[in-house]
Amino acid sequence: MSADAGPAPLSKVDSAVQGLSSSPAEDKGAKRRASSSVPGVFNILDLEKEGKELQIAKETQKLNWHINKSPASLEEPEKSALKKMLTTPPVKKIDLHFPLGLEVTARNLKGVTIKDALDAIYKQFRKKADDELETPVLAGFEWDKEESWTRLIVHCKKEGAPQPKKKAKKGQEGQEGEDL
Repeated sequence: MSADAGPAPLSKVDSAVQGLSSSPAEDKGAKRRASSSVPGVFNILDLEKEGKELQIAKETQKLNWHINKSPASLEEPEKSALKKMLTTPPVKKIDLHFPLGLEVTARNLKGVTIKDALDAIYKQFRKKADDELETPVLAGFEWDKEESWTRLIVHCKKEGAPQPKKKAKKGQEGQEGEDL
């Protein structure tokens, strides 16, 4: 190239040359996949508009799950409850609100399961030790439509219920504490 040449004329690569009004980045937002929506799974905002009530799976109250332990560490029969939908009707996403103000969101386009909710909670607390948490065990979820239609309140407790043991016979119950 010669040194006396002026600035090169604009080429086709520059979209301003052609006077194009739309850039390719704007077109991407217009095309959305409709196939990712599963029939029977609702958007929580649509349910609120229709006034449809949510039912929460009762299995969440019996898990005795430590919020800083992986949900995969649960044993049977609790582990089988992880595949169940968290709410009826199933929703694509739901916010989980802790009484102290923390809020996490569980998402699944095929419907939020109990495992999805536990995974979202675990992600927040996995680096905490049991003694750092005041209430480390999940007690269950509560839906208060008066407070907020789109979120569940997470309840925790100090310790889980003891694992079921074989019951002693009636005659032996009173004698256990008397052997001093």
